[in-house]
Amino acid sequence: MPEGDTVWLAGERMREALAGRVLTVSDFRVPQLATTDLTGRQVLDVVPRGKHLLTRVEGGLTLHTHFRMDGTWHLYAPGARWTGGADWQVRLVLANAERVAVGYRLPVVELLETADEDSVVGHLGPDVLGPDWDLDLAVRNVRADADREIGMALLDQRLLAGLGNLYRTEVLFLRGLTPWVRVADVPDLPALVEAGRRLLVANRGHWQQTTTGSLRRGEDHWVFERSGKPCRRCGTRIVSAEQGEAPYQRLSYWCPRCQLGPAPTPMASRPPRPVGRTRYTP
Repeated sequence: MPEGDTVWLAGERMREALAGRVLTVSDFRVPQLATTDLTGRQVLDVVPRGKHLLTRVEGGLTLHTHFRMDGTWHLYAPGARWTGGADWQVRLVLANAERVAVGYRLPVVELLETADEDSVVGHLGPDVLGPDWDLDLAVRNVRADADREIGMALLDQRLLAGLGNLYRTEVLFLRGLTPWVRVADVPDLPALVEAGRRLLVANRGHWQQTTTGSLRRGEDHWVFERSGKPCRRCGTRIVSAEQGEAPYQRLSYWCPRCQLGPAPTPMASRPPRPVGRTRYTP
């Protein structure tokens, strides 16, 4: 699932392409909206909220989309060939005189009244990249369940919105804690949460995601998807294990020497599942 910085950057690119312009094409390819036509309406704004995108359209309507695991938006010049996937994977096309936005494999496409946006994003905690960011509230939300494992608490979008598996894994390495440490046992929870936010802020302006400061392939992460490889700090072999209950479990990575706290028996080393960051082509 894309991290909050991916969605934030997608929102920026979509806003640049669509906001302030009148739609000349509105092609919904999902059954529930197959007859919907937004042509002639102006796009007012595109707002990222956690991992959600809210495209506000003239007439008090909001298009709500969510990428989940495979969704993506691609932007093209009119007449350019679409390259984001097969035609049958297209869920939505929005276009104006200058740009064409094609939504591929979007699992969530719904239209609602702008006044009702809270029905789809009102459950989210403070957005780590949003104007409403509130560190104190985010920390209070996480602390509310003191016995919860910190690795799973950081992923709970109801507590704070935007962190995904990559950043929660990396920030726990940087703070020297395993993902299985109880929330109550985290020495400085505000510093941990703020460190996670800083990682997203540092990466939101470009498609590459780095936590080490290097954008070179293979040098961009400390432990994420590096199971079986040596720790960049101490040389100990990075290990991994599933965390959480189905269907919400995530693969956690950690250094047994650099990160303190409880941990399960590691899984056998295996090549990481290829997970590329969602891209939006100009």
